[in-house]
Amino acid sequence: MSIGLKMGLSSSSVRWLLGDVKMVLLLVGFLVACCLPSAVSAEGNGNESEELPRCEPGLLFPVWEPQEDLSFGDRFARGLAYFLAMLYMFIGVSIISDRFMASIEVITSKEKEVKIKRPNGEVQIVVVRVWNETVANLTLMALGSSAPEILLSIIEIYAKDYESGDLGPGTIVGSAAFNLLVIIAICVYVIPNDEVRRIKHLRVFFVTATWSVFAYLWLLVILKVTSPGVVDLWEGVVTFLFFPATVLTAYLADRRIYKFVTKQFRIGRGGMIVESEGHEMKSNVESGGLRIFEEEGASEEIREFEQSRRDYITMLRELRKKNPNIDADQLESMAREEILNKGPKSRAFYRMQATRKLVGGQNLMKKMQEKAASDANIDQAGKEPAERKEDDHITKVFFDPGHYTVLENVGQFKVTVVRDGGDLNLTVLVDYKTEDGTASGDQDYVSSAGTITFAPGETTQTITLEVIDDDVFEEDEHFYVRLTNARFSPTDTLTQMNGAAGQPPKFPEVQLSPPFLATVIILDDDHCGVFNLEKKDIETVESIGTYDVKVSRWSGARGRVAVPYETEEGTAKPGKDYVHVEDELIFENNDTEKYIQIQILEEDSYEKDVLFYLNIKEPKLLEATDEQGAALALKEKDESQLTEDEKIAIQGLPKLGSDDRCQIRVKESKEFKNTVDKLLQRANASMLVGTSSWKEQFIEAITVSAGEDDGGDEDEEGGEVEEKVPSCGDYVMHFLTIFWKIIFACVPPTDIAGGYVAFVTSILGIGVLTAIIGDLASHLGCTIGLKDSVTAIAFVALGTSIPDTFASKVAAIQDEYADASVGNVTGSNAVNVFLGIGIAWTIATFYHEYIKDLTGCVDRPGYVCGKFNVDPGSLAYSVFLFCSCAGVAIFVMLLRRLPQLGGGELGGPPKFKYPTSILFFCLWLFYVTMSSLEAYGVVQGF
Repeated sequence: MSIGLKMGLSSSSVRWLLGDVKMVLLLVGFLVACCLPSAVSAEGNGNESEELPRCEPGLLFPVWEPQEDLSFGDRFARGLAYFLAMLYMFIGVSIISDRFMASIEVITSKEKEVKIKRPNGEVQIVVVRVWNETVANLTLMALGSSAPEILLSIIEIYAKDYESGDLGPGTIVGSAAFNLLVIIAICVYVIPNDEVRRIKHLRVFFVTATWSVFAYLWLLVILKVTSPGVVDLWEGVVTFLFFPATVLTAYLADRRIYKFVTKQFRIGRGGMIVESEGHEMKSNVESGGLRIFEEEGASEEIREFEQSRRDYITMLRELRKKNPNIDADQLESMAREEILNKGPKSRAFYRMQATRKLVGGQNLMKKMQEKAASDANIDQAGKEPAERKEDDHITKVFFDPGHYTVLENVGQFKVTVVRDGGDLNLTVLVDYKTEDGTASGDQDYVSSAGTITFAPGETTQTITLEVIDDDVFEEDEHFYVRLTNARFSPTDTLTQMNGAAGQPPKFPEVQLSPPFLATVIILDDDHCGVFNLEKKDIETVESIGTYDVKVSRWSGARGRVAVPYETEEGTAKPGKDYVHVEDELIFENNDTEKYIQIQILEEDSYEKDVLFYLNIKEPKLLEATDEQGAALALKEKDESQLTEDEKIAIQGLPKLGSDDRCQIRVKESKEFKNTVDKLLQRANASMLVGTSSWKEQFIEAITVSAGEDDGGDEDEEGGEVEEKVPSCGDYVMHFLTIFWKIIFACVPPTDIAGGYVAFVTSILGIGVLTAIIGDLASHLGCTIGLKDSVTAIAFVALGTSIPDTFASKVAAIQDEYADASVGNVTGSNAVNVFLGIGIAWTIATFYHEYIKDLTGCVDRPGYVCGKFNVDPGSLAYSVFLFCSCAGVAIFVMLLRRLPQLGGGELGGPPKFKYPTSILFFCLWLFYVTMSSLEAYGVVQGF
């Protein structure tokens, strides 16, 4: 390990390299094991050149001449050359499959707008995927990962003049065994100890697992029961029709369409919405501010949209709990990073990530992080207010503030006038004058007028005003102060006003700017006051924390008064949406306003809209003077018996105004809602894996990137993440594969025609490479004495499945669920048979029955003229072995869901995890060994 580190490789790079070495050793082991029977056979006969058959030219790749009188060393060298060439072709298939999967991701990521009607009657437009996830996985995604096997089977039929071969069907069965047994064994093993991954869409898994076993049982029926050794046209067509049947049943299982089963949603562990059956479904379930909408016709679209939104809301809540003091921008940035690292991703994404990691291509995780940072920068720039272009030569004069409230006994007070902008070196003059409102000049206040001067450099001046105090009870009154005639001092010279020498002349202006009329309210201090809530209707957001409700005291401010208050429940619930309060607000003498603090509880709800009430009650005088005490005594008397002076005295006591109740409506945080909406809009991975131009593709092709997922190492002191540089292995793989990268950079970008042009071009490229692989595989087997059935399961199946192996490994570690790593394996295995065998055999049977010229054809043992003949021998035995192993594997996986045995398909405690991986791997070894022995006649087959 230390040597690797000295060469510039990180510990994770070394671990990954060791994993590759193990895979290479495994392949070499199979090469030796599979060559052993033929070598023994050749040695026993003493003349290997006569034992080995003559190789026939392939469809695209010619045979290596000469073929006669070859020594063991010659055959070994040729076999090694074929083997290495086939490996290089597999790398090419992986790279073109990268483009193919990118086009599939773009196609299946298409979105549409759907109108949904909420329980309150509101119509909302939501954006949902056009493609159902299950349908996408079983059609385009399965085709993307299994295209080489499917195309190899079809191409082999054409290459052999529509006769049956062992390479195509053998690869399909061998690949299915590798996928189900080895890939799942690896996925079980790589999960950290005591962690589990469960299949989320269990119904879909049941359906696809059933079809995957049935597909190979159906092959046995065709080969051994209905018409042994012969495939009829109806059998080929039915095999192909099982493919849409698989997609349809999986789709129905995903949609949960059952006539006699109702559904009910509830909040499960971790805040997830789970579904139980056998109860009456509720149309609207609200828990923790989350609403589930289930309407006829659009329930699936709503469910998918709401599920994604709930996942993001749950994630944001957890981030907020861990980081309570971060602002909205930081929360959004952290949420984006969380989604990129832990969010669910498609099968295509993991396949592309694994391929690029193996060949030193661009790291998708790094690209996603760069995209998130770019989006954050764009949003931040968008939040910055547009820079207003002000005229710098205009001086503005105004009151600041424009409203004053004073007590009648205040005596003198000041109002502030401000100058802003323009040239501060100039002197500014402005006139002012008081004006009557309900208050009268020289009776309630001292009238005033004059001019204030802003000397050079001064920005603030004050005007002194005076209020007249009396002992007569009065209502609150007000008057005004108006600014007029703002001007520059006539003593300023034109040179001063025009600015510095050499600069273009500026003609300064001065103008009044609102507020140039100030309002002064005089509160009568002879009254204890009338108490009112400032607002009757208040609307706030749940993220505010504490909301201050203002209580005003007018028509007097004398005495110490207590105002009781209490919150009242509405649709908002105390302890859930707000904290109930019941207390008194104390107004000291001359206090004119106080605030009641209401604590709003934050749930980070997406569409919250609840309300409650705040009531203030009759105020109480706490410290009464003799006059106020007498007035309190008079209050107990009948009003008709009071004199006018006594009535005025009673009016001086504190009393409750008309606005004694306010409604407080709590809605969702706009920032939180916007954050969730942005995450929903940017969760589409097609924007990251797709390409928009050939230039972008060629730049990616010639650029070498670090293949690590983590993207960097942490600095021990500061904890900062350093950018990961490509390792030696990344450069080696880049230069080994740069030929394929540049060639396939010519594939049209995915932005053209929605990805369909890239889809068609890529599958044509895969077809050409697959045809060459088929030729090389046949030549390899022929050269070293391997039968095509053994070559298929020992080499071709492994070569086509290695990218899927690494993709499933990454998906198992990163995904919260096991669907992307395990659930898709069974669906892919079924699709391989229904498309690879179904299409190939349908074409072949149609050709033999309707097109082929039967002139001169004579029936012979094992061959029927006019029929598509398939020797059931090795294929039927291999299928039987796979079905047996698959049954054991699926049973063990379901058994592992029991809490006593780990609680999930993947991972779990070491005492269950390791035995499961060993069992699955041993099942695969058993399958390969027995199939190989049967092919050479060591074991008797069917």
